Amino acid sequence: MDKYTRDDKGYFVHCGRSDDLLKVGGTYVSPIEVENVLLGHEAVTETAVVWAKDQDQLVKPKAFVVLTPGHQASPEFARELIRHVRGKLAAYKRPRWVEFIPELPRTATGKIQRFKLRDSN
Repeated sequence: MDKYTRDDKGYFVHCGRSDDLLKVGGTYVSPIEVENVLLGHEAVTETAVVWAKDQDQLVKPKAFVVLTPGHQASPEFARELIRHVRGKLAAYKRPRWVEFIPELPRTATGKIQRFKLRDSN
């Protein structure tokens, strides 16, 4: 879904897509594609990928990961998950950051509240 706003002269201005697609380096990335690869790792129970801005204010994928019992969160393990994605998808689609969390924020009906993850960046 596209998002529009109206400027002070009354003209509508296109503000980009309001759904969850990420535009990374000029190419669209589907968070679901990255999430499916992460879910293929035995240590990942749940995951959600959202956008985050790097030090240059450019949009990059960030993964929030819930680990299966028996696996430990660590910077080394985060790098392993990034390598796992990079081995299966194009390099620009890999998450630049992995944050381990105990559970994903959800609505009463079980849908992931991605806006809460984006707001935590």
